[in-house]
Amino acid sequence: MTVGIIGHYRCGEHDMGDHHPENNKRLTAISDQLIRSGLDYVVRQFDSKPIDKTLLSLAHTQHYIDFVFDNAPHDNDDNFIVGPDSVMNTKTLTSILYAAGAAVDAVDLVMEETLTSVFCAIRPPGHHAEHDKGMGFCFFNNVAIAAAYAKQKYGLQRVAIVDFDVHHGNGTEDIIKNHFKATPEDNKGYLFCSSYEYPLFPFEVIESDIPPIINVPLAAITKSKQFREKITEHWLPALHKFKPELIIISAGFDAHIEDEMSQVSLTEADFRWVTDEINKIATEYSKGRIVSVLEGGYAPSALGRSVVAHINGLIGN
Repeated sequence: MTVGIIGHYRCGEHDMGDHHPENNKRLTAISDQLIRSGLDYVVRQFDSKPIDKTLLSLAHTQHYIDFVFDNAPHDNDDNFIVGPDSVMNTKTLTSILYAAGAAVDAVDLVMEETLTSVFCAIRPPGHHAEHDKGMGFCFFNNVAIAAAYAKQKYGLQRVAIVDFDVHHGNGTEDIIKNHFKATPEDNKGYLFCSSYEYPLFPFEVIESDIPPIINVPLAAITKSKQFREKITEHWLPALHKFKPELIIISAGFDAHIEDEMSQVSLTEADFRWVTDEINKIATEYSKGRIVSVLEGGYAPSALGRSVVAHINGLIGN
């Protein structure tokens, strides 16, 4: 497998304030662990470009896009609150555009067969951003934009988004339902599989085994065995039936036992296992094409080690 990593140093400039868990130490920890593991010599590395603003409308209303751009702080402006736990400083808009740009560039890299799969080492994350509002550290929904872009530019009929962040990808679900207008009767070529601790932010989640939405709640006591059983029972049959032409991963690593953001107790081995399972699906139906996009993960050392395990799974080491 030819695997790459894409990101940009400008993603590190977004700052939600002192002591906030979503900070640039996350990207630094990933970089350090990639160097320590030797993977930085194995994978190809790319700098992303800022996304064309017009592509944001693939997943968001123009009113919301204008709201973010019009209120983005400049020079010595005060920070601006876009939504609950989503705060912009003077450099946030640039970080947002490079993060979303990385997801779109990653689609190009796999669809044009430069790479088989790509990991987007970016921030801010995106899976809580709904079609018309930001929340939960997120502003624009990187994976939803990438999915719609893949269908628009390359004519794909079936794109799957899988999300193993410990928080439900409510924004992605909202966009699929309310912006893409996908329904069980006519799913518009999208499948969204999400596992998450429940109850936990964003709280109002409905369990579902009906495409295009597969929602799999995890109890706070969940460990490796229960996690793997849930994914095997709910995700894998749905993915096999869907036969995706591209898989996009919302790769959140905050279900790690060392991460205080949740009570689910997974380890690097579990993230490697779920990556292997996704890779098998991709190999069978989508020529191995995977775009993986960083979401959560707030214990820096555990995050870095988990990303290494994830990338080794993409490679097939």
